[in-house]
Amino acid sequence: MTSDTFPPRGARKSLAIAAHFVRRELRNRYLGSISGGLWALLQPLMQLVIYGFVWTYVFKMARPEDVPIVPFLALGVWPWNAFSEAVMRSATAIQDNAGLIGKVAFPHGVLVFAASSASFLLHGVGFVVVVVAVELLGVPLRLAHLPFALLAFALLFVLALGFGYLFAAVQVFVRDLSQVLGQLLPLMMFTAPVLYSRDFLPERFRHWLDWNPFTFYPEYLRAELLGTGTVGAAAQLAALALAVAVCVLGYSVFHRLDPRFEDFL
Repeated sequence: MTSDTFPPRGARKSLAIAAHFVRRELRNRYLGSISGGLWALLQPLMQLVIYGFVWTYVFKMARPEDVPIVPFLALGVWPWNAFSEAVMRSATAIQDNAGLIGKVAFPHGVLVFAASSASFLLHGVGFVVVVVAVELLGVPLRLAHLPFALLAFALLFVLALGFGYLFAAVQVFVRDLSQVLGQLLPLMMFTAPVLYSRDFLPERFRHWLDWNPFTFYPEYLRAELLGTGTVGAAAQLAALALAVAVCVLGYSVFHRLDPRFEDFL
């Protein structure tokens, strides 16, 4: 084999290590579980049924632009579940593997990457299944726009990965961070249009949603697949820039603190 093969040997080795840890993460999550990975699909479905019942019959929430409430919620809840689970699992990825880090030499960043990737793989498959199921049940979706929705899902992964690297590095030194995240993430969900439309808020409060980095994703997915509202090119570019910036910042902090991890684990 020549030395100019692509990808380079070092890159192939890194990819192989990352793939191994992703498989390990998926296997460990559902080891001993009766339902296996099926629970990753069933749990959000149950959540959607509960939200749909409460929003329709208890709170009697008006349907945004006459869109059925369940697909409206699905396009907010499913991406949120992927994002929040990826961030929470990534934040403790280094701490949870302290024993492995002390025994085996490998790039520690793959632990964060594996935790985020496993969450998005599971919820990404579930997202596609639910979108197709909604279409088969007679709710008109713009399936031709599904590739754009999946690109947004991939961009959300980049954002979650950046937060994951940042929080995983800090968690090694500040062990209370994961507890704080457990309180902040629900607040982040309720201050983004996951369970409601921006139009339901008083007009003076609507612009505040733009400060939440997650706001773009449910609004974009609903615009693409349900045709509710529009998301301009400026908002798309801002979301792309923010996701890349957070990922670069998170990895930079992780890389800088990485040499000191073993001293504090």
